[in-house]
Amino acid sequence: MGRMASKGKPSPRSAVEPLSDAQVVALAQRHRLVDPMRDRPTGADRRFNQAEIDAQNPKATRRLLTGVDVVFNASCRTRAWGLENIPEDGPFITAATHVTMFDVFVPMASLFHMGRRPRYMAKAEMASWPLIGKWFRLVGMQPVPRRSGKARQIEETSISILTSGRPLTVWPEGTVTRDPKKWPMSMKNGVGVIALEASRRLGHQVPLFCAVTWGAASINHWWPWPRKNVVMCYDTRLDYADLLADQDQWGDEPPAALADELTERIRVRMTEIMAEIRGEDAPDGVWDYRQMKRVKA
Repeated sequence: MGRMASKGKPSPRSAVEPLSDAQVVALAQRHRLVDPMRDRPTGADRRFNQAEIDAQNPKATRRLLTGVDVVFNASCRTRAWGLENIPEDGPFITAATHVTMFDVFVPMASLFHMGRRPRYMAKAEMASWPLIGKWFRLVGMQPVPRRSGKARQIEETSISILTSGRPLTVWPEGTVTRDPKKWPMSMKNGVGVIALEASRRLGHQVPLFCAVTWGAASINHWWPWPRKNVVMCYDTRLDYADLLADQDQWGDEPPAALADELTERIRVRMTEIMAEIRGEDAPDGVWDYRQMKRVKA
């Protein structure tokens, strides 16, 4: 989460193949794909969390959402499965992949269209982006100052969001993946610390879900046509009850080994889902951000 400084450059669009129509058809045979860029994509019986909507600048949120919908409908054919897993009430964590800056909007818009309003732990630079930076702040972005040495403070803010009853979205890689083929890369254990400590304070396991998006890496943002396929999976709840078994003996914070283990489970699950969406096998090992090379997992 926000502990990493930028290093290297993301690989170009040519590094990966666009998501083919045939692969989308294959996914549709195994999953119910819906359009996440419209309200209640899973059905009319979905109940919106109106109190949460009213508390997060509803006018600005709706404007941002309308803009995202227009851009995505013009440049992508966006589909998703698993959105019915999103809780209607209470706190939960969404751990999302970060392949490009463009695809971060897919889980954001999906959660909005499903009637939830999470807070977002995102790099502070996004708050100063032209036009949409102000909107980001209005709709729940919590700026993360990278290279600040404030990791514990950032974790505490995230935990407070959850214990107050609000959902939280994080990008555990901390920045756009530097894996040359754009697979999930190494992650800091902040997401593990947040999930474990929030669960301890609330007295129950905070629901945690992986959201994996693929396809936007092939979009030319200056000339996005023809439209590309973009698919997201909002996975079933990731269980980590075993890691909470000895929480009464932790001391001031969760043991690093447990936070590392939960973070690794997230990375592994993200990689498995991305392999299914892409229809290809993931490479062995993991791209290590600090060493900028693939290492044994």
